[in-house]
Amino acid sequence: MSQSEAPKLYASREPVFPRRVSGFFRRTKWWIMAVTLGIYYILPWIRWDRGPELPDQAVLLDLAGRRFYFFWIEIWPHEFYFVAGLLVMAGLGLFLFTSALGRVWCGYTCPQTVWTDLFILTERWIEGDRNARVRLWKQKWTLRKLRLRLTKFAVWAVIGLATGGAWVFYFADAPTLARDLVTGQAPAVAYTTMAILTFTTVFMGGIAREQVCIYACPWPRIQAAMMDEDTITIGYRDWRGEPRGKHRKAAGAEALGDCIDCNACVNVCPMGIDIRNGQQMECITCGLCIDACDDVMAKVGKPRGLIDYFALSDETEERAGGHPKQIWRHVFRPRTMVYTALWSIVGIGLVFALFIRSDIELTVAAVRNPTFVTLSDGSVRNAYEIRLRNKQGEERPFRITIDGDPMLFADLEGTPYETVPVAANSTHLQRVYVTAPAGSEQAADPRTDFRFWVTDLTNGDRAYQDSHFNGSES
Repeated sequence: MSQSEAPKLYASREPVFPRRVSGFFRRTKWWIMAVTLGIYYILPWIRWDRGPELPDQAVLLDLAGRRFYFFWIEIWPHEFYFVAGLLVMAGLGLFLFTSALGRVWCGYTCPQTVWTDLFILTERWIEGDRNARVRLWKQKWTLRKLRLRLTKFAVWAVIGLATGGAWVFYFADAPTLARDLVTGQAPAVAYTTMAILTFTTVFMGGIAREQVCIYACPWPRIQAAMMDEDTITIGYRDWRGEPRGKHRKAAGAEALGDCIDCNACVNVCPMGIDIRNGQQMECITCGLCIDACDDVMAKVGKPRGLIDYFALSDETEERAGGHPKQIWRHVFRPRTMVYTALWSIVGIGLVFALFIRSDIELTVAAVRNPTFVTLSDGSVRNAYEIRLRNKQGEERPFRITIDGDPMLFADLEGTPYETVPVAANSTHLQRVYVTAPAGSEQAADPRTDFRFWVTDLTNGDRAYQDSHFNGSES
């Protein structure tokens, strides 16, 4: 570079065309892809009977009804802490698995990885394996190239449309929305969402691919804080493979290492990196380079494991001819045990909160304007706004009573009884008047504590909230 020529701060992208590979890790990725995509596409169509007045979709984010249904679990807006707890568990789970096994999330279950694998698979079906795709990329435009490209993008568009379609089905009844989408009667937001998700799926999974992981995702930069020398990750045993060379029968071949410099590990890598250059931010530890290298080692009569999952702390022992630590010694160590304990505490707390929550809830707010009212007979009355929440799938009669002071008695506005009906899966605002007789101590006392009780007369469930009565001297 001449002194007058400015250095380039950006290198143009070199397209990556991974070669087909078979082996244990590739089969594992196929199975994980099938399971995760199957769950994503099928889950909105599973039915779950909740009663005549509730949706029968097993998993539904009902934004209009402000409810989240997950099989037998029903989350209300004021119970968002369950969602927050699940997000905390997901974060701790990422920390745990990264600390123990490196970027296994990125390599096997990340949506970007799963959909990119699916797009590469369809590209390979249409355009051929790596060499054929490289030749097609470099050749000039012909009718054949145009046909293959249009076919590929058409299939990608169908996959992207199915992805966006599956997503919107989580927010409305899937069969009804599917019919409305076909007949053109669905809301405009459904079509808009599907169009956006179709474009982003094709762009990120089919076009950008590894660029999303390298430049857009923050996790490669965070992982360095999560990993240490005992973390199991993918590496190249250079003490066994170097010096590398291809001519095994040439003079001096006995001084060469096991690596024959075939570049098989590079050709199958979806990130386009060479694992032999050491740990790199771009590596997602998918294990495909292991399958490729093991296949080559079997053909040249060398033991597998030149590229493998291992911990850097084992390097010294292996260089000396010893054996690495057992895997469980790397997995069960103080850092991972702390993450496991935190993850378990949050999970147990969520399960405990889920099982102890009541199907009825109430909130009590005293009416402060005025604080009390003195009636014509000298008695003193306070007003309270009680919000009742019925989480059952049918209308329930709720009885409202007070406890704590025998001189106080309650009246419900709009009914001469203590009972008020609350519709299924809804809230009801009820005004309640609490009165202290004239001349009583409670009528003059600035503060008298008591408790509101609400009883579900159908099954006997009860809930309460403490409050206080303001006398005339308050």
